[in-house]
Amino acid sequence: MRNYFFSLMTNKYDASQIKVLEGLEPVRRRPGMYIGSTDSRGLHHLITEVIDNSVDESLAGYAQNIWVTLKVDNSASIEDDGRGIPVDKHPSGLSALEVAMTKLHAGGKFDNQAYKVSGGLHGVGASVVNALSAWMTVQVCRHGKIYQQQYERGIPKTKVEIVGKTEKTGTKTTFLADEEIFKEIVLNASLIKE
Repeated sequence: MRNYFFSLMTNKYDASQIKVLEGLEPVRRRPGMYIGSTDSRGLHHLITEVIDNSVDESLAGYAQNIWVTLKVDNSASIEDDGRGIPVDKHPSGLSALEVAMTKLHAGGKFDNQAYKVSGGLHGVGASVVNALSAWMTVQVCRHGKIYQQQYERGIPKTKVEIVGKTEKTGTKTTFLADEEIFKEIVLNASLIKE
């Protein structure tokens, strides 16, 4: 049986078989590597990852409140009154917000300067949630302004734009899990409360 199996496989193995997945494509191809599963547990892990970012702001002493809202369309919104994700230009040329939301291993948790303690996946969480969402909108309140960027399946659909003025600070992330990835996208309030 083993010989028969190998006779069906090609012996060719060269550079053409080495694949490079760019951006958030690896997350969409193998979501279980990042969130464990695509069942209800994985679905609810998305919310945990976004909440962890708000908890980090609280643990660092910058956020007093975290609001979680589940909507009838099964989207979820997580908002805090922390400092707000930076929106200024990153050395990559992109907004720091876009980098945080679209690049794996990007965040303020690697050098112990922005956060002394943190939870979550250390810079992987928000971008993974974005990749596994049909859509995501992030609003950041900083410097007296409300900045916003929208994404579909991890890809920016708008630039970071100013959509209003405010005296508040903080980040609000709203997303809808992608039905192409998850077996079902019905959120369970009691699971999230736990």
